[in-house]
Amino acid sequence: MNSARIISFTVGIAVIALAAIYVVDRWQLLRTEPPLVAESERANLVLVEKAARRLTLLRDGRVLATYPMSLGPAPTGPKQREGDGRTPEGHYRVEYKNPGSVAHLSLKVSYPDAAQQAAAAAAGHAPGGDIMIHGILNGFGWLGPLHRLMDWTNGCVGVTNAEIEAIYARVDVDTPIEIRP
Repeated sequence: MNSARIISFTVGIAVIALAAIYVVDRWQLLRTEPPLVAESERANLVLVEKAARRLTLLRDGRVLATYPMSLGPAPTGPKQREGDGRTPEGHYRVEYKNPGSVAHLSLKVSYPDAAQQAAAAAAGHAPGGDIMIHGILNGFGWLGPLHRLMDWTNGCVGVTNAEIEAIYARVDVDTPIEIRP
């Protein structure tokens, strides 16, 4: 009888601990916005290479950091329309930083540009938008690098929460973003 109580108590504590971890991660209770690093260590270009599944932060051509990444379910080719699961290709900038993201932290990519909006309108559909570089969805941060086993975003660039914290600290608003095939 005592061993049954001990097992029940242990299982109960484990369930409470897991629930607490989930709640803290899901509602980002302990999240703080990372401070910017020194100017000399900030990127002046974010390079996204879709085929290589690689995001590189550069400063004057010097590699500051490189991160593996995930994309959307249709990673080949440029984004054509809303909901196509593709990541856009071209030259953009960081439009804003979002510390209250549904995916830990995020950087808004300035897609679509005027030409992409016009092309979508001419084709009779919406170009899509809300393309971000972001961490793992809140509540699932514990997945860590396992997220790289498949392309899971809706056309965004996905990295781990630790990686988006490092990227967020090294990138200013208006930093150029180049997304290559």
